[in-house]
Amino acid sequence: MEGFKSLAASRYSVRKFDTKQVEQEKVDSLLEVAGLVPTAHNNQPQRLLVLDSADSLNRLKDCTPCHFNAPLAIIVCYDNKVSWKRSFDNEDMGVVDASIVATHIILEVVDLGLGSTWVAYFDPDKIHELFSLPDNIIPVAVIPIGYPHAESVPAPGHTARFDINDLTTYNSF
Repeated sequence: MEGFKSLAASRYSVRKFDTKQVEQEKVDSLLEVAGLVPTAHNNQPQRLLVLDSADSLNRLKDCTPCHFNAPLAIIVCYDNKVSWKRSFDNEDMGVVDASIVATHIILEVVDLGLGSTWVAYFDPDKIHELFSLPDNIIPVAVIPIGYPHAESVPAPGHTARFDINDLTTYNSF
């Protein structure tokens, strides 16, 4: 890649995957990147559940229809006993931290020549039940990962973006 903007621009939501398995060294690279992210107060509450067996991927199908038969998935969670809470309003920054982790993973996926999509449409209670998550582990995103199928293309509206000037103000709203 020629740089971060090029990497970010080339990313799209892959919803059709090849059956080829993701090599362990690529999984390791995704996990390494997940450990490099900034988190609130450096509490590092991210918890990652890697699904790479047929059994675990089949259980995922009971949690979301948005699994896309990917050969790998990572459920990005946070530990609410560890996540930093803002003292002014006790707002839990775990969702923010987990989202930063998920974003880094998704961008590393592209850099490795893989594809993924961010899935928020899942049943958190089913994930807790079927994957034995303790109550303090909160799932935030499911990321199906794999090699994009030869027929995989960006969705029709993928490049539609609001003008950044319409989304930006300076100094005060």
